[in-house]
Amino acid sequence: MFVALALIAIAAAVVAWWRDRQLRAMSALTLRHRTLGPDGIVIGGEGFVLSRGGAPAVLLLHGAGDTPQTLRYLADALFTRGFHVTAPLLPRHGRVLRDFQHITADELTLAAQRSYAELRATHDWVGVIGLSMGGALAVQLAAEHPEIPAVGLVAPYLAMPRRLERLARLSSIWGVLVPAGRSAEGMSVFDPIERERNLAYGVFTAAGLRALRESMRRAHDALPRVSVPTLMIQSREDNRITAPDAERAFALIGSRDKELQWVTGASHIITVDYGRDQVIARLAAFMESHLTPRAPTPSAREISS
Repeated sequence: MFVALALIAIAAAVVAWWRDRQLRAMSALTLRHRTLGPDGIVIGGEGFVLSRGGAPAVLLLHGAGDTPQTLRYLADALFTRGFHVTAPLLPRHGRVLRDFQHITADELTLAAQRSYAELRATHDWVGVIGLSMGGALAVQLAAEHPEIPAVGLVAPYLAMPRRLERLARLSSIWGVLVPAGRSAEGMSVFDPIERERNLAYGVFTAAGLRALRESMRRAHDALPRVSVPTLMIQSREDNRITAPDAERAFALIGSRDKELQWVTGASHIITVDYGRDQVIARLAAFMESHLTPRAPTPSAREISS
């Protein structure tokens, strides 16, 4: 009995040592291109507000493992056009990797709901734009709040590759030994300058993968309940979302006023990648077009460019 307990204790110690060693290595990797400020948030990745009192507002939601830095060009363009803009830093993002190790889908959903409620309390008109996982959160908001006048889904994470989904389902097992690892899905930004500027963790935790899968699943289930005007923009070279998956998700959107626009030459984070000006201009124009009531558009449109 004593020998068995001793062996269990030794095994547990080895697992703890290996886990801590692996997490330290991944943490060091995330800090090669990121500098934390005194508040523990990566410099340049903070949430931000571009304030216009009484103006129509837009809530911007960033992607998994990333920061509002990926939405700054879009925010500046919307602000220039007269919008108030809020881009919160989602929970456990833009910090040390150990924070991202404990993230949950519930935290993300609640954060999006709170940000929207805060804007609604001070602005009569509030549109929502979500990038990647932020798109999944935007779908959840749109399904629960039919009063939202316009929703922009930018490379929304509404499907997960089977291999990655299997990893997510089994993450509570393998995550004991490997709490974090590098992404193996290729480059999410083709533009080398913007890729260097990106402030994402650069690695994913087991908990982060579970939260991403659950956020995706909730959004996918909510798509038929989305009745608000919706613009979806997708790159044909997206390294995370395939064109067929994007088309299937678009088809499930319940709104009769919906549009799918394709872009080329960019990867997943199309708000900063090649051709971003086209993406940003289209999103801003879409928000502007819904500032006043218009007759409903009964047919969905798909535009290639």
